[in-house]
Amino acid sequence: METPLAERMRPETIDEILGQDHLLGRDKPLRRMIERGELHSMILWGPPGSGKTTLALAIAQYTKAQFIRFSAVTSGVADIRDVVKRAGFERTMHNRQTILFVDEIHRFNKAQQDAFLPHVESGRIILIGATTENPSFEVIGPLLSRTRVYVLQQLGPEHVRALMNRALASDKGLAHLKPDVDEDVLDYLTIVSQGDARAALTALELTVSSAPPDSAGRRHADLKLAQDVVQRKFLLYDKAGEEHYNLISALHKSLRDSDPDGSLYWLARMLEAGEDPLYVARRLVRFASEDVGMANPNALVIANAAKDAVHFVGMPEGNNALAQAVVYLALAPKSNAVHKAYTAAQKDALESATEPVPLHLRNAPTGLMKGLGYGKDYKYAHDFPGAEVEQEHLPPSLKGRRYYVPTDRGFEGELRKRGRKPEQKTE
Repeated sequence: METPLAERMRPETIDEILGQDHLLGRDKPLRRMIERGELHSMILWGPPGSGKTTLALAIAQYTKAQFIRFSAVTSGVADIRDVVKRAGFERTMHNRQTILFVDEIHRFNKAQQDAFLPHVESGRIILIGATTENPSFEVIGPLLSRTRVYVLQQLGPEHVRALMNRALASDKGLAHLKPDVDEDVLDYLTIVSQGDARAALTALELTVSSAPPDSAGRRHADLKLAQDVVQRKFLLYDKAGEEHYNLISALHKSLRDSDPDGSLYWLARMLEAGEDPLYVARRLVRFASEDVGMANPNALVIANAAKDAVHFVGMPEGNNALAQAVVYLALAPKSNAVHKAYTAAQKDALESATEPVPLHLRNAPTGLMKGLGYGKDYKYAHDFPGAEVEQEHLPPSLKGRRYYVPTDRGFEGELRKRGRKPEQKTE
């Protein structure tokens, strides 16, 4: 079975690596460190196909270090001990350093990560971990403090295009197939691969291989063929990782800023990448209370209706219900007064003295309780004009505290007119 194109075309030198000039430019510290052979343990953090494994291999080749791959899925603590023994042998017998490359280091459990610590600290092994996840969340603190984190950027369109052209012209790439690829095919594959070099090269190889050779052996690939092969865009997303939180944050902020177009785009990015639609619906319900609130009480009704619609009709039909809710929430007047009010009340409930309920607010279902003053002097609102009555409803230490302060936006402006007297204290 032939090695995949992405592996065959993997850059072999630092100069062949594209898109990471901020790390590997001639005057950059990492480049100078590699050229001097001054290795240190590091974490390479970047999106899929940005060149993390390629960079680790190039470092090993440039420094002539022993390169050992380690699997987070199949390897355990005993395997780490074996690696350390091999590293000791290389240092003693050949005066050569050992790079232990751990792809997807975020998949290692705490015990596995702990097992690296003494060997990384002593310098017996040079650990290079690669991850698509934020190492601040996925790598234990002691290990993180003993490594340096380098952030790889997503490849730009010009880099992806250059890699595909390189593959088409190379004998170890696709040149032996005599490819004749239309320019709009390369444009299309650049867009759908979303900066993932591996995805772009895989799609290119499948497209060229699918093209039937003509009488001269040339394979012509047009846009329709490429679209048939790829089917859909490779959306960068991890439902359990940082990109998940980045996208929901973008959706939330677009809604808060009353931008229906931005909101719809981030909604589509999440749903088309496979996000759980009920997760999105739950976030919309939260937004309706937290950021719209009483400025438009119907927002909560609309958000809940979208949630019920998704649950009832399923996907993809539920997309429209979520889109309708997103547009409604984006264009609704905004107020976080209810959210601020509850936060202030929560703080008092947790941090102030736990005082008993004032007697006039207690029910008196028995004679004994009535005799003790339960319910005494309580004013029944419906006995007063407009069902409005002046009496204290908070414990004595919080008397006069005001939590809810309506804005003048939307329906909340009407509530402001009905509100309590402005001289009441505000938290």
